Amino acid sequence: MSLKFTKLQGNGNDFILIDEYEGTVVPDDKKAAFARKYCHRRFGIGGDGVIFLSKSGRAPLRMRIFNEDGSEAEMCGNGIRCFAKYALDQRYIVPGHTRVETMAGVLELATSVSEGKTHVKVCMGKPLFDRVKIPAQGRGEFINVPLHGYEVSAVNTGVPHAVIFVDSLEDPYLMDAAPQIRFDKIFPKGANVNFVQREAGGLRVRTYERGVEGETLSCGTGSVAAAAVARHLGMIRDSTIVKTAGGELLVSFENDIAYMEGDAETVFTGELEFEPER
Repeated sequence: MSLKFTKLQGNGNDFILIDEYEGTVVPDDKKAAFARKYCHRRFGIGGDGVIFLSKSGRAPLRMRIFNEDGSEAEMCGNGIRCFAKYALDQRYIVPGHTRVETMAGVLELATSVSEGKTHVKVCMGKPLFDRVKIPAQGRGEFINVPLHGYEVSAVNTGVPHAVIFVDSLEDPYLMDAAPQIRFDKIFPKGANVNFVQREAGGLRVRTYERGVEGETLSCGTGSVAAAAVARHLGMIRDSTIVKTAGGELLVSFENDIAYMEGDAETVFTGELEFEPER
C-alpha cells in the first residue's frame, strides 16, 4: 500500500512522521521494525526516529516515538516540536495552548507562527534527580559522581540523562567514553549522555543518544537536562540559551518547572510503498 510520510527537523534532530489521526496505519507490533527500516540513511528515508501521531483519550493528540534502533522512547523534546508543527499545518490544533499525550505523561505546549516559522514552547515538567539506582546508597540524588573517568550527574527530563561538565567539547575522546556511561548498569534503562561546556551567555552541549547509539545534532530533553543540572549546581539562573550543533534552544524554569522552546520545520513530504511484514 502507499503510505504518506512527512520529514521534519528541530535543531537538526530529524524525524519521519506518520499520521494515524484517522486510524492505525502501521500496526503497533510493526512500528519498531518500521523505524529500524526507514530511519536507515542509506536504505530508507533517514531519520533519528519515527513519530506516530494519533488521537488520544487524555488530550487532543497522542505522540509515540520510536528510535532508530526500534526502541520506543518516553518522550523527545525536539520531536514534540516537530509533532506540533505538523499538527498545526494539518489544522489538528490551532496556534496557542494545547496538550499532547506521551509516554512521559500529558505535556502542555504553546505554539505560534510568525514570518513562516513555527515556534513551540514545551512544559517539560519538573526535572527529577532521583531516578537512578545507586549501589549501597539506595535511591537518591546522583550529582557529580565519579564514573568512567568523569564526574557524572543524572536527571530525568522525560527520559533519563547523564550530564557531564567538561572544559572543552573538542575533546576527541568524548564520544568514545559516552557508550560506557550510557550502558552502565547504574542506569536501569540506559541514559542519554550529555557533555556540557559553560560559556558566556549559556551552555554548549553535545549528546550521545540512547536508541540512536551515536551523537545527534541536538537533543531537546538533553538540553533541558544540561540546564537543569547547571541550575541545580548554581551555575546558571532561571533562563539560559543552550547551543547544540543543530541550533539553539531557550530553556527556562518557573517554580522548578522546566520549559523548552525553539523552532521546527518541515523538510519534505513523500509516499512509500509499505507492506507490513508477516
